[in-house]
Order: sequence, then structure tokens, then C-alpha cells
Amino acid sequence: MNFNINFFNNLFRALRNKNYRLFFYGQSLSLLGTWIQQVALSWLIYSVTNSAFLLGFVMFAGQLPTFLIAPFAGVFADRYDKHKIIIITQVVSMLQAILLAIFVLTNNINISVLIILNILLGIANSFDIPTRQSFVIQMVEHKEDLPNAIALNSSIVNGSRLIGPAIAGILVASLGEGICFLINAISFVFVIISLALMKVKKEENVDHENGSILKQLKEGYHYSFGFLPIRSVILLLAAVSLFGNPYMVLLPVFAKNILNGDATTLGYLNSAVGLGALSAALYLASRKSTLGLGKIIATTTFIFALSLISFSFSKTFPLSFIILLFCGFGMMMQTAGSNTILQTLSNDDMRGRVMSFYTVAFRGMAPFGSLWAGTFADNFGAPLTVLISGIVCLGAGILFFKNLKIIRIAAKPIYQQKGLIPEAAKGVQVASNLSLPPEN
Repeated sequence: MNFNINFFNNLFRALRNKNYRLFFYGQSLSLLGTWIQQVALSWLIYSVTNSAFLLGFVMFAGQLPTFLIAPFAGVFADRYDKHKIIIITQVVSMLQAILLAIFVLTNNINISVLIILNILLGIANSFDIPTRQSFVIQMVEHKEDLPNAIALNSSIVNGSRLIGPAIAGILVASLGEGICFLINAISFVFVIISLALMKVKKEENVDHENGSILKQLKEGYHYSFGFLPIRSVILLLAAVSLFGNPYMVLLPVFAKNILNGDATTLGYLNSAVGLGALSAALYLASRKSTLGLGKIIATTTFIFALSLISFSFSKTFPLSFIILLFCGFGMMMQTAGSNTILQTLSNDDMRGRVMSFYTVAFRGMAPFGSLWAGTFADNFGAPLTVLISGIVCLGAGILFFKNLKIIRIAAKPIYQQKGLIPEAAKGVQVASNLSLPPEN
């Protein structure tokens, strides 16, 4: 019994930080609505257009702002109050869901409206994601809990992803997409309340001077891409997001045309991805240090790539469900592991900009991935598209693995210098005494 209690306390240790605890509970409810809307939206687009290209194009339109705006949003996150920025983005996202629900419930929806509203949400996300990622350290008073907090963020995303899509499938089939969008709008109330209840200390490094945003953006770029470990992690993430993650956009095609299913089938497929991703996030949350994450990122990139290749050949629902569990696991281990490494390696005054490039790599590549995947699938079929995606991701993982030893050596002085993770600092010191580079 004591073992179980200790394991549970270790798994959720970041919740001892009051601000993070508020955020965790509010975000858990809000993300449930987000996943319900995302599944309902993809089904709505494909049902209205019956086109993989238009499905990809609408997603492209919604995700493109992240690529264009996120780097500038990272500068804003380093200059201004992150807490206020996140509240604003959550309110805008809630308004977008309300508008989407109104258009659908009044039967005034069309492809143009979907594109415009997706762009609005994309603009809000462009500011929200890098700010929220870099805000985590501000919510965590005990800095040794930072890796756990990052992993728990991933766990609530994927816990919601496990439940939300299944609910969405049932709601779409019984009540229609409009109800799903309305539920998402209501869910934002919880996270906005949790943010309003926080008592956040003023950041010492917040700069309200009228310095050049372009200059600070350039500084962030050189800092991020001039340091091998950060550059390597971001580039691997970008490659996987561009070529690997678009399989999610094509899931409605697989559910309807390959597996001969309906919206419920799509919901279960998304839930399989969520279940695999949730197990990965909980594993990362149970870890006590960042040591070994570099090797884990490489290994799980291979798992993700091989799962995509296998999924491209699957013709039955049970097999597809099982394969997508591994897809979700590999994808989340690679993504959340990358997040943890970048946050622990970054200087405090650069974290917003580093996480903005993380956002560009993770979310900003997605519109181009959606566009190429939708176009290619329209001409050559979804299975071949996913097969090519898996092969490219496999190559990217091999390249990262080949450079892993050099990456570890380059990261070693940073872990010696930083005190965010006591275990990591101790591990680096031991490795230094043995003249061996630590795993990052």
C-alpha cells in the first residue's frame, strides 16, 4: 500500500504547487471540449466536402498562423505578462467555438466559414501555445517538479484525447456537430476561472521597454539554432510533425473508406492514439530526471515511424486500433520528451522564444503536412501517403540517433550549470567524474 501511495505522490508531485494545481484541473476540463470539437470538426469537413484535399486545406488554413506568428508570440511571451496573455487567448478560443456552434446549429455553415473560423482559432493558438509552455515554470514554485509538470501537461492533453473523441463520435452520430462545438465553448469557462484564481508573482525578466521585436526574435533564433542540442531536438520534431503527424488529418478517410465505419469509428481511432499517448505521458511523469531522454526520443521516433508504416497496410478495425496505440505512444514520447529537454536547457529570459520555435516545429509544420498529405492522398490514396510518412520519419530518427553522442557532450555543461533538476545535476557531476557524457 505504501508503495502505491508513494508512486501516486511521485506521479503527481507537481500538484503540490497551488497555481499549477489550479491550471491542471481547469485545463483538464477545457481540453476535453477541445478534443470533442476537433473530432467533430474533421468529420464535418469531410462529410460536407467528401474531399481529402479540402480536409487537409481547412486544417492548413487553421494551422498556418502558428507557423507565421508563433516566433513573434515567443518574443511577446518573454516581454509581457504570460498570465494575462493566456487569459486573452482562452477567451478568444471560447468565442471561436461559440461562433462555430451558432453557424452549425442555424444551418449556415459552409467551407468559407470553416476556413475563417479555423484561422481565428489558429491566431489564438499561435500566442497561447508558446506562452503556455513557457508559463509552466512560473506556475511551479518547486523547480525540481518542472519535468513532472511538463509530463502532466501531456497527460491531461492525452487523457482528454482518450475520452473526448469517443464522446464526440457518439454526439455527432446522435445530436450532430453543433452540440460538440457548444460543449467546447462551455469547457473554456473552467480554465478561465482557474487562471483568474491564480496568484502569480511578477516576472523579474519581463521587459516592457520598446525594444526591437525583430532584434529580440533574431536573438532567440541564434540562441535556439546556434546550440546543437536545442537545434537537433527542434529539427527532429519539425520533420516528424511535417511528415508524420498528418496521419491524424487522414483518419476520417481511413475510418470511412478503408474501415467502412462512421463518426463513432473515427472517435475510437482517435481514442486509441490518445490511450497510447497518455501511457507515454504518465511514464514521463513518473521519471525523476531528464537523464536518458535523448535516447528515448530517438527510440520512440523509430516506434512511431514503424507504427505508421504498419498502419498504412491495415484493413481491419481491431488491428488499426492496436497499431494506433503505438503511434500515440511514440508520438507523445518524442514530443513531450523534446519539450522537457528544451525547457530544462533554456535560459529563463529565452524560454518563451525557444518554446515559440518548439511550437513552430510541433504545430507550425502541421499546416504544410496537412496540405501535402491531403493533396497526395487525393491523388494516390491515404495508405500510400501514410507509408511515405513513416519512411521519412524513420530516416529522421536514424539521423538524430547518429548525432546523439555529440548532442550529449554539448548539453553536458548546461546540466552542470543549471539547478532546475537536482537529480540531473547530480547525474552530470557523476558522469563528469567518470569522464563520460551524460544522456540528455
